[in-house]
Amino acid sequence: MITSFFCQPNGKGLHDITQLVASKVSNLDIQEGLATIYIRHTSASLVIQENADPAVLRDLQVWIDRAAPESSEYEHSAEGPDDMPAHIKGAITATHVSVPIKSGKLALGVWQGIFLWEHRLHPRRRELILHVAD
Repeated sequence: MITSFFCQPNGKGLHDITQLVASKVSNLDIQEGLATIYIRHTSASLVIQENADPAVLRDLQVWIDRAAPESSEYEHSAEGPDDMPAHIKGAITATHVSVPIKSGKLALGVWQGIFLWEHRLHPRRRELILHVAD
């Protein structure tokens, strides 16, 4: 089963999409399987990360901003100084995550959530594809 959906995070940072994905999985009425979520963009990514302490998310954002700082020094800067750094951040993270489905629910750990990591400064509409194999 494959379905697509959209979300629009409010700018740069990690945005918890766990409940959105869980709702989509729940609507499929599959008891056991594997859910793969894929983002169709090169300047945003998906990660499974801690959902309890927001300091983790802030520290991750600080780290990745240091790894790929905004700059006018990149050759690719067609959409501004956050353009190429967003592509670098997308390249070192992931375009998809997979989560087992158990008893009709995502089998995430107690402190785990699914996050869309927006690497661009301004809000953008992002398309995600959910593939569930049972």
